[in-house]
Amino acid sequence: MTRHKKTRSLADKVKIRTGRRKDYKKWRHENPDEAGPSRRFVSKKQQQRKQQAQKRLERQQNAPTIEIHPSAPKDAPDSGDEH
Repeated sequence: MTRHKKTRSLADKVKIRTGRRKDYKKWRHENPDEAGPSRRFVSKKQQQRKQQAQKRLERQQNAPTIEIHPSAPKDAPDSGDEH
């Protein structure tokens, strides 16, 4: 008596959404409006963004100011044709 060979993957044969990754990816591709992120995830990310913006603002306010274009020294003539 010979054994029946098992199929390698049922992912392509499955019509409904199962727990398999390939099936889930296919289902998400076919139903993009149903597959959005959860409310919990969205609110968590909003909080993270708010905290990040707040920390960034604090860093900017506490940082020392740097003169990007310091005043030209008075010894050099300022003719304007220095190209």
